[in-house]
Amino acid sequence: MNKIVTVLFDGQVFRPEVPLDLEPNRRYSITIEPAPAPNSATDAWGLLADLTGTVEAPPDWSSEHDHYLCGTPKRQYDSQS
Repeated sequence: MNKIVTVLFDGQVFRPEVPLDLEPNRRYSITIEPAPAPNSATDAWGLLADLTGTVEAPPDWSSEHDHYLCGTPKRQYDSQS
């Protein structure tokens, strides 16, 4: 059984943010890593602004999105247009 749970460390004890269905007085192994900061965006536009520039993508990503998302053949562009 593996679970990912966000907890708050108060200096002595880890306090989960949600109830856990675990057997009391049993030892468990935990992996500790910092949780990502809560999203500061208050609406969809703010979220998009926060994500801008965070995804590595090919330079033709916007013009060839059907190719990258659905596997369609790349478009043939006329180099003189």
